Amino acid sequence: MSLFTPLSLRSVTFRNRIGMSPMCQYSAVDGKAGEWHLVHYGARAAGGVGLVLVEAAGVEARGRISAADVGIWEDGQVEPLARVARVVAGNGATPGIQLAHAGRKASVRAPWDQGGAPRLPADGGWKPVAPSPIPFADGHAAPDPLDEDGIALVVRAFAEAAGRAAEAGFQVVELHAAHGYLLHQFLSPLSNQRTDRYGGSFENRTRIVREVVEAVRRTWPDRLPLLLRVSCSEWVDGGWDLPQTVELARQVRSLGVDMVDCSSGGNVATARIPAGPGYQVPFAEAVRRDAGIATAAVGLITSPAQAETVIRSGQADLVLLARELLRDPSFPLRAARELGVDGPWPRQYLRAK
Repeated sequence: MSLFTPLSLRSVTFRNRIGMSPMCQYSAVDGKAGEWHLVHYGARAAGGVGLVLVEAAGVEARGRISAADVGIWEDGQVEPLARVARVVAGNGATPGIQLAHAGRKASVRAPWDQGGAPRLPADGGWKPVAPSPIPFADGHAAPDPLDEDGIALVVRAFAEAAGRAAEAGFQVVELHAAHGYLLHQFLSPLSNQRTDRYGGSFENRTRIVREVVEAVRRTWPDRLPLLLRVSCSEWVDGGWDLPQTVELARQVRSLGVDMVDCSSGGNVATARIPAGPGYQVPFAEAVRRDAGIATAAVGLITSPAQAETVIRSGQADLVLLARELLRDPSFPLRAARELGVDGPWPRQYLRAK
């Protein structure tokens, strides 16, 4: 097994084991993908990645991180996303999309607008929702806690979004339960202080994730793979951690999740994260080994040799690159050259091979 070995999940085969991690572009209008998204994602597909995961798409309008987020909560957003999926597939990569709900981290500005500061309702923002009425950080609005009817609506929104993703032509769906967004907020005892059947015990805190997986699996075609992104550690005592991640992975595997995307952090604003080259790879290795499920590794994977080692050593089944693909859209072609293999060169670029 190496970086350029194809990877099959259900009926879908990625041409290699390099994927593009979801990265918000804050460039949508009314939730609709535009020309920037066509160029951005098409370039990475032409650059040789095996899987393109389109950025977090809000399953509800109130679940967007910002007003400029991509959305998938209404039918009018399907065709703009379908254009992206066609461009990605037409350039040899597998098109995927991440479905997300920001919860208490919703209603902020784009990163280049006042540093992504919260946009409060009085300033054109909206009131976020969460498992408990605990703000993410100073300056953020206190969220409205979801009642059980509200939770059911969120679960249904994820399922309906998965149906739209299939209609748009995506072949992979990833559910976002990481980085301090809504599903992660339910998982963590630091942000979930409920006393009903969605809070307290591990079984209760993970209930909404299991319900979302089951609901999505009823809508998302059985032949297509389903991924789950999880923050394997919050990097603080008493928070969500790796042993809980492993147990959740075991549970969702039996419900139809095919791969766990192993990230970390995002739910505690003051957490001190020991970021460094490949710092999250051990999470992917542990989940793969202990839960018996395929995993994706992400986080400061920046060189071909490093990515090759992750795959060849069996630490993960897929590497997902983020910032490195922003710096170098053709990373897979460079990796193929450095590793001495025949890369997925577009015929239009063969003269540069």
